[in-house]
Amino acid sequence: MIALDNLFRFSTDFQLFSAGQTIFNQGDPGAVMYVVLDGQVDILLGSQLVETVDCGGILGELSLIDNRPRAATAIAHSDVRLVPIDRERFTFMVDETPFFAAQVMEAIAQRLRRMDAMASQRLMPYDYSDG
Repeated sequence: MIALDNLFRFSTDFQLFSAGQTIFNQGDPGAVMYVVLDGQVDILLGSQLVETVDCGGILGELSLIDNRPRAATAIAHSDVRLVPIDRERFTFMVDETPFFAAQVMEAIAQRLRRMDAMASQRLMPYDYSDG
């Protein structure tokens, strides 16, 4: 996946979060997604680390797309600089920059595959010999 940070490198509307600071909590309303310009963000389901999003990655896209509460918690792993993308900006970017839409879809697909792999590791096969 090509990083999205180049698309937003000149943005002046970034937000700063310190290492350990919560960006959003699972269950919070989600009006924006974020592009990571600098640093890393940990994504957690409950207390389990699901992913660490690096520079150029995105987070919070699901809530922006489906208007549902946050599916996970995001905590700054290091000091981070994030560009917030609200619905209006998201729609503009999708309309004007097809690359952006493709990158968002790719990020969602990768996350879904990672979650599927994690879920399948937790499932125990049924032992039919127990009868």
